[in-house]
Amino acid sequence: MASTQEPAARKLWGGRFSGKTDPLMEKFNASISFDSRFYRADIVGSQAYAKALALKKIITEEEAAKLHDGLDSVLAEWESNSFQIKDGDEDIHTANERRLGEIIGSHVAGKLHTGRSRNDQVATDFRIWVREEGRKLVVVLKELIDAAVVRAENEIDVIMPGYTHLQRAQPIRWSHLILSHAWSWHADCQRLEQLLDRLNQLPLGSGALAGNPFQIDRDFLAKELGFDRLMPNSLYAVSDRDFVAEFLFWASLTMVHISRFAEDMIVYSTSEFGFIQLADAYSTGSSLMPQKKNPDSLELLRGKSGRVFGGMSGFMMTYKGTPSTYNKDLQEDKEPVFDAYDTLMGSLQITTGVLSTLKIRPEKMLASLSIDMLATDLAEYLVRKGVPFRETHHISGEAVRLAEGRSCSMADLKLEDFKKLHPAFEEDVVKVWNFEQSIENRSTPGGTSRITVKAQIDSLKAFLQ
Repeated sequence: MASTQEPAARKLWGGRFSGKTDPLMEKFNASISFDSRFYRADIVGSQAYAKALALKKIITEEEAAKLHDGLDSVLAEWESNSFQIKDGDEDIHTANERRLGEIIGSHVAGKLHTGRSRNDQVATDFRIWVREEGRKLVVVLKELIDAAVVRAENEIDVIMPGYTHLQRAQPIRWSHLILSHAWSWHADCQRLEQLLDRLNQLPLGSGALAGNPFQIDRDFLAKELGFDRLMPNSLYAVSDRDFVAEFLFWASLTMVHISRFAEDMIVYSTSEFGFIQLADAYSTGSSLMPQKKNPDSLELLRGKSGRVFGGMSGFMMTYKGTPSTYNKDLQEDKEPVFDAYDTLMGSLQITTGVLSTLKIRPEKMLASLSIDMLATDLAEYLVRKGVPFRETHHISGEAVRLAEGRSCSMADLKLEDFKKLHPAFEEDVVKVWNFEQSIENRSTPGGTSRITVKAQIDSLKAFLQ
């Protein structure tokens, strides 16, 4: 008995069914509204698969060439925004195959799916997409790191208060602060590159779940599609979305780092601190108060970190409940990845713009330094005289308390005052009250001295090259 479905409306999976699908279910089931972003990966994967079919004599070389050229035509339509999605195009695979059939005829187009399932097809498309788009994120992330390095190198002599618990702690270089964020982004870059390497294994040739029955050359497919290795188990290949979880975790952590940078800059741009001023291009005003200059760019960066994390947690709740092999729940893997990608791509570029254009106020940073921030240096002075640190810490605290009791700076205390605290104090104690020297004393690798900050800059430069 002939099919009750017209060829144009025939579904890839429709042979089993005689009744019509509920229109609401059609819409509920469809993913073409978002997985159309896979159009290039889907076409490239299909072209490679056509070649693999021809190598095994399942289709002729002429048919493979016809499929390849037809798919090029489909790709051209996507690239020119002239591709027309029609009713029945439930996903990108259906849409591309339907259009291919219209261009080269359904007889040849219908051979393309031989031995292939949408299960291994979508897994392949997704990995290709994340791999290629992830490489773009690496480029943008390195541009952000480069902006930090340039700023750190140009402003290496600017000193400022360093904070713990948002309380003034010890003097540091402004460059040291900027580089602390750059090192977080460096780690993000490394993690992304490692993730892209891990996901670069080929699912295609796994069929729906049990493998391909036509001895398709999977090594050939891997080489054609730029994969380093094969997924070793067909059940694993069609169901694994660990790379999605990893990407969403990477995106969440990277956004956390961007958010922490944003928080620093928001705090330092307030009138109470006044260390930096954002460029007008990344600020907005108030609809009521004309004097306001709001750091909206930074606040949006801080806010969007929650959005990305929410996408990750939502996907993980879906992923945890899926049994072996492919389940339609996994259709929910794409939108959070697309949203995270778009958010990261915009956020990284905005962060680069903010960092590159903000103005610093070195005089405000310098004015915020206070002698009490050198209390640790006073303790270290006594250590160099042979006094155990646990004693010097206590003695330095007594000096702080003495100065507070007199409403003066520790630098205003007399040598006699220090001698009463400990006989090891000598006239050279006055050399402690030097912010620049305090910074230069921190010269072990990773410290805030000029030579160690320069070493960080050189190291990041080498990484970027």
